[in-house]
Amino acid sequence: MIPLSLDEIARLCEGELTRASGAAEIAGVVIDSRRVQPGDLFVAINRGSEFAPEALERGAAAVLVPASAEIALAALARAVRARSSARVVAITGSTGKTSTKDILASLCAPHLNTVAAEASFNNELGIPLTVCRLEQESELAIVEIGMRGLGQIEQACGFVRPHVGLITSVGPVHLELLGTVERVAQAKAEVLLGLEPGGVGIVPAGEPLLEPFIPAGLDLRRFGAGGSSFLVSFEPTEEISHTVFEIEGERLELELALSARHQAENTLAALVAYNALGLPLEGAQEGARTIRLSRWRGEETALPAGGLLINDSYNANPISLSAALEHQAQLAAGRRRVAVLGTMAELGADSERYHREIGSRASELGVAAVLAVGEGARAYLDLADGVAERKWAPDAETAAELVLEMARPTDCVLVKGSRVVGLELVAKALEEAFAA
Repeated sequence: MIPLSLDEIARLCEGELTRASGAAEIAGVVIDSRRVQPGDLFVAINRGSEFAPEALERGAAAVLVPASAEIALAALARAVRARSSARVVAITGSTGKTSTKDILASLCAPHLNTVAAEASFNNELGIPLTVCRLEQESELAIVEIGMRGLGQIEQACGFVRPHVGLITSVGPVHLELLGTVERVAQAKAEVLLGLEPGGVGIVPAGEPLLEPFIPAGLDLRRFGAGGSSFLVSFEPTEEISHTVFEIEGERLELELALSARHQAENTLAALVAYNALGLPLEGAQEGARTIRLSRWRGEETALPAGGLLINDSYNANPISLSAALEHQAQLAAGRRRVAVLGTMAELGADSERYHREIGSRASELGVAAVLAVGEGARAYLDLADGVAERKWAPDAETAAELVLEMARPTDCVLVKGSRVVGLELVAKALEEAFAA
């Protein structure tokens, strides 16, 4: 982190600041006392003040109990960002933003000193924590920006100050708060309005919902069918995928450490951002083979008896879940398919319809068994008539027991649902039961 003095922090952040003896500045910002390193500032959120002594024992330079954690962290991030000459890419979207961030970080790391958001650090706390990791030598920051309503991305851009704004997709997410997909598009487009002068916007081609919100005169790149950059071909194998792209008129062949077509499409978006940063397309292969996605995003585990577990349990919405079912069909290679599908949260008044459509899609794709998990997930089973075995579980704990009755060690099993369902418990149960 670019150091900040404790005197400046006292001016910037309203709250109680406790300084360690002899400390004058900070070298990092954390909100988890277990992650404190010598010289860090521990920002105590919620009940964090109870761990202030532990943080100081671990070597924290100071402990801040803020009047508002969000305001304090944003102020710290703004101060760090003002001292940095790094270029900044801000990524948002209804689906694929974390994976696109992971892919872009892998592509750029061989060429630039890169800071990228951890996991899904994309909310009011995670975004400033990412910015606060900037060092004097940092050349690039890749920041993931999530939202649950209008104005949140605009607010984040106020201290992120991105040079490149990438929208991966627009779809039915957070509808309980936003109401319509049109308003989702409006919220996502705030990243384009928040760009630094001369910034570059990157959007999916053929997405009419974004058009009313694209600023006039913006340097805009479009990716996907009908855009200036697109996926030409995708040939997956067991370990790598031979993939051909066209980026702004230049043909690019890559061997990707990815097996899903939707991840190849996320790679396309990342490559457009990579190109917008002026990095050489011929140098993209170095990072392409080292791509590692964040935890619980399509993790593939071969089971000893010949089965395959796809742990995609971090989150779900109608677009990503449909893509995951199609990917499962591709990977199954003749194996019986089981889908453990958790509730898709925050879909508002049309939630039941979206769940029913996914159940119908599972039936069309030939899934043999569906275990629906969570109250909203009951609707998966309504139109899944072609699925031979259908069961419902109220929660992940119950599902972890039921799935062992439904799945066989030779099956291809997909586990996917919204974060609130916690389906990683089901994936763990399967892995442990079938590991022997």
